[in-house]
Amino acid sequence: MRTKKNPSKNVSIEDVARLAGVSITTVSRVINKIPSVKEKNKAKVLSVIKELKFQPSIFAQRLATGKSNVVALVIPRYEGVFYSFYALELIRGVGTMCEVLKLDLLLHLTDARLPLSLKGASGIIFADIIGNRHQLEEALAQGIPSVVINNYVDDLDVSCIAVDNAGGAEAVVNYLVSLGHRKIAHLTGDFVTQAAAKRFEGYKRALKKNNIEFQERYVFKTDYSRGQARQAAEDLLKMQDPATAVFVASDAMALEVMAVARETGKNIPKDLSIVGFDDNPSGLYGPVALTTVRQPLIKMAEESVKELNAILDPKKKAKVKKVLLPTELVIRESCQKVA
Repeated sequence: MRTKKNPSKNVSIEDVARLAGVSITTVSRVINKIPSVKEKNKAKVLSVIKELKFQPSIFAQRLATGKSNVVALVIPRYEGVFYSFYALELIRGVGTMCEVLKLDLLLHLTDARLPLSLKGASGIIFADIIGNRHQLEEALAQGIPSVVINNYVDDLDVSCIAVDNAGGAEAVVNYLVSLGHRKIAHLTGDFVTQAAAKRFEGYKRALKKNNIEFQERYVFKTDYSRGQARQAAEDLLKMQDPATAVFVASDAMALEVMAVARETGKNIPKDLSIVGFDDNPSGLYGPVALTTVRQPLIKMAEESVKELNAILDPKKKAKVKKVLLPTELVIRESCQKVA
């Protein structure tokens, strides 16, 4: 005769096995609904689970199959990562889809100089490739299922899901030209990222298509920080023959440009039209609602989990996919026609 154990959050699979008089493997097989368990043992295990109000751990559920449903999201570490709209949206999208597909998420902030140590992960989602391409190549060489997001990798046999940054930038310049602007400046992001390089490429391409001469003096290179955006804005506003419009590589920097312009007595958009990139909600709540480019961060994140899940399923025989998601120009109040 056994003593009834009070329900506890600390009840383990070992407790269930001991009280049911069976092995841990048998408990795991019952949890996983594997039919090879004898009905007598199954009944004992289910009775104890009910009595103890046992909540099986993810690892216990997978003990019988030997499979891991853990996927790692690898994000290059940088200052302010957890204040980044981009990073938070990726984590939210990946996390939500992992929950839907019953996958477990391991978040890994990587120092690009070190090798990855992701024991127990069945697959990896690389959120951009910034100085850590060797980590991706190492994972592929080891046969670890991998997907890359926010970076279009055309020279490796790996699935990738990226945003059409160049197309988004072109749309911005075309819009500003339609308003009569010919002197269009650009505050770039950090060229270590593919996104910044592609936005700059799209900016130049659109100028050429609209028969506007590219002028280096209208380009201000930054590292995406608001500090460098402020300095660039001050330099922009002090120029002789200044630009009438500016395309900024992120909303956070665009809001800093707007702040500097207003501090110096400029009217937005009368004196300077501004367009950002990201569709960060903060752009809605400034003194002037920011025109921006909406990039499908959540969709990109969710699709990466679906793709990795398909790769992990041997029945699907998933092929390598390379996807470029379109952007959307969101017109608000920060631009107007040239007077």
